[in-house]
Amino acid sequence: MSALISEPAALPTRPVSARLAAPLGPLLRSRLVGALASPHGVDRYLERFHPMWAAHDVRARIVSIHRETEGDAPVATLTLQPTSTWRGHRAGQHVLVGVEIPGVAKRYTRAFSISSAASGKGESFTLTIRAHDEGQVSSYLVRAAEAGQVIHLSQAQGEFTLVESPATPTISRSLFITGGSGITPAMSMIRTLLRDGYQRNGVAHAGRKVTFLHFARSAEDQIFAAELAAIAEADNGIDVHLRYGDQVFSEFELRRLVPDYKETDTWLCGPPGLVELVKAAYGDSTRLRMEFFKPVVARAARPGEEIEGDVAFTRSGKTVAASGASLLEQAEELGLKPEFGCRMGICFSCTRTKTAGTVRNILTGEESAVPDEEVRICVTAAAGDCHIDL
Repeated sequence: MSALISEPAALPTRPVSARLAAPLGPLLRSRLVGALASPHGVDRYLERFHPMWAAHDVRARIVSIHRETEGDAPVATLTLQPTSTWRGHRAGQHVLVGVEIPGVAKRYTRAFSISSAASGKGESFTLTIRAHDEGQVSSYLVRAAEAGQVIHLSQAQGEFTLVESPATPTISRSLFITGGSGITPAMSMIRTLLRDGYQRNGVAHAGRKVTFLHFARSAEDQIFAAELAAIAEADNGIDVHLRYGDQVFSEFELRRLVPDYKETDTWLCGPPGLVELVKAAYGDSTRLRMEFFKPVVARAARPGEEIEGDVAFTRSGKTVAASGASLLEQAEELGLKPEFGCRMGICFSCTRTKTAGTVRNILTGEESAVPDEEVRICVTAAAGDCHIDL
C-alpha cells in the first residue's frame, strides 16, 4: 500500500482559512454571538463566507482520493483536512460523515472507521471506505466524490481503541482479528503503534508481540495489500496472517497462532459470520473487544419466543403488531419516514421517545419498561405493547 502513505503525521498543517479564523474562535463560540445568530446558529453564517470556517461544527475538505481495490465493491481512501474544530481521534475510533448527494433533498449520515494513525486537533486523517450498492453514502464517496469537496463530520466516537499508550507499551501480546472492511480500525491501531513508540531506534520492544489475522474474499480484494506486505517483512514484532476465499476462521488455527488467545488482548472487527465464530471461540473471556459492521441479530425475539403486543406510533396515529423487527423497520413498513443515519446504533440520529411499554435492545438483549425513555429505534424492538412518539 505504498501509494497510500497519507498518515496524519505527514499532514499536520491546517489551511490558511482555518488559521485566519482560529483567533476569533472564543468570540464566535460565545453565548452572545450564538444568541445574535439565532435561530440558525453562527456556523450557518460562517459557512456562507467560507466552507472551512466553523465555531462548533466540524467539516472537512477532501484532499485526495486513492483507489485501493477495484471490482464490484471498490475501496478508496479519502484523505481529509478538517476544520480547526476537529479535536483529533484515538486509534480505532469512527466518525459520522454527512453528505448532500446531488439530486437528493436531504443530508445522509453514515459511520466510517478512521484508518490513519491517531490524530491531534485540526490534523488530517484518512477514511478507507468500501462502496456498497445499497449504501448511498459509501457508494457516493468512493465513486463520485472529488478532491476539494467539503463534507460534514462529527467528532471522533467509539471505545474500540487501544488500551495503552503507544508511547509506553506493555510487554503483553496483542491480537487483531479482522474481516473485509473491518481491517480499517485495526490498521489505525497498528499505524499508531509503529509511529508513536512501538519501536525504539527501529527495534521492537523486547517481549512485545502483535498477531494480525485478516480474512478477505481474495488477494485482489485485499485492502492495504502493499503496506501489509511491508509490515510482514519488517523486523517489528508484528506477525501478519492473511486468509482468502474459503479459508474461514477456525479455533484450531487461532490456538496454533496464539496458544493463550483467551488471555490475550484481542480486537475483533468484521462481518457477522466472522464475529459469531470468534465470539464462540472466546467464550466468557473478558479480553475480547468487538466492533460490528451491523447488528448481528436481525430480530429481537429470543429463540422459540412469540412477541405479543402492538407498536403504536402515537404522533402519526398508526399501529402495527410487534414482529421482532426493529422499531425503525416497523415504522418504515407503515410508510413512515423517521430520520436515521447509520442503522447500527452508533450515530443516535434515529433517537425517539418511548412514552410507554417494554422494548428490547437488539444488540444486547436488555429489556426496559421505563416510561418517557429515549431509544435508538434502529437497534430497538418491541418486547410487548409500546408507544413511540413518532
